[in-house]
Order: sequence, then structure tokens, then C-alpha cells
Amino acid sequence: MSSSPVLYVLNGPNLNLLGTREPDIYGRETLADVEALCRAAAEGAEVVFRQSNLEGELIDWLHEARDKADAVVLNPAGYGHTSVALHDAIKTLTIPLVECHLSNPAAREPFRHHSYVSPVAAGVVSGFGPFSYDLAVRAALRLARARAPRS
Repeated sequence: MSSSPVLYVLNGPNLNLLGTREPDIYGRETLADVEALCRAAAEGAEVVFRQSNLEGELIDWLHEARDKADAVVLNPAGYGHTSVALHDAIKTLTIPLVECHLSNPAAREPFRHHSYVSPVAAGVVSGFGPFSYDLAVRAALRLARARAPRS
């Protein structure tokens, strides 16, 4: 790992609408607010913060992270419940990945109770609104710093 670890924070579909989409569930903070929170929680680590509504783009970024990142925080949003392809891309990683959700999927509709990401993630943080990202960033960086250097 370089002297300053690199953390990818990847966000799935509809998260570009944070602050306006179902604020009773997801809160009023915007994705820009979440990004600022992640950068502050990273305490000097380099943060690559991205959002896409496209499953393939998220997969491409996970492939990129294999060589360029020391850890990943992923909020797969709805793709967490549907994407075997995302699951398979995560399995190719040799760096820690922490799954992150603003809401608690287990306390919501039954179709949200299953995640294709959780079984291949180092851990899951959910249900704390934007603070879920703070916890996930800190956990991912702690796991990254405990590992051997990236080659």
C-alpha cells in the first residue's frame, strides 16, 4: 500500500437523487454531502468517489479498483438485490470491500432482504443514513491498512 491508501467509494443507481428521492427513507443529504462526509472520514486517504446508474460501469470500476485501490466501499443500491454480475466482479477483488446502505434493507420490503453483495463483502454497514458511509469508510481503510501492501 502506498503511504496514502486509495479508497474507491462506488454508488449505484438512483443515488444521484439523494436529498430529493424518498427523503423519509434516505434523508435530505445529497450525494455531494455524502462525498464530503467520506472524504472527512478518510482522514487523508485518497478517495475516488463515483456514482452510476449503469451496472456495467460499476463492474468496470470494480475491475479498475483491483489495480488502483486498497479498499472499496460499495453502495450497490438496488443492484445488490439483483446482480449476480456484480457479485462475480466483487469475487475477483483481493482487496477488502465493505457493502454500505443508507437504510436497513432487512427492515424493508421482503425483496430487499437478500443481497448478492453481502456474501462476498468483508462486512456490511446499513441503516445509519449518511453515517453508514462514515463507518464503512473507516472500516474499509482499517482493513486495508491491516493487509500486506498492494503490488
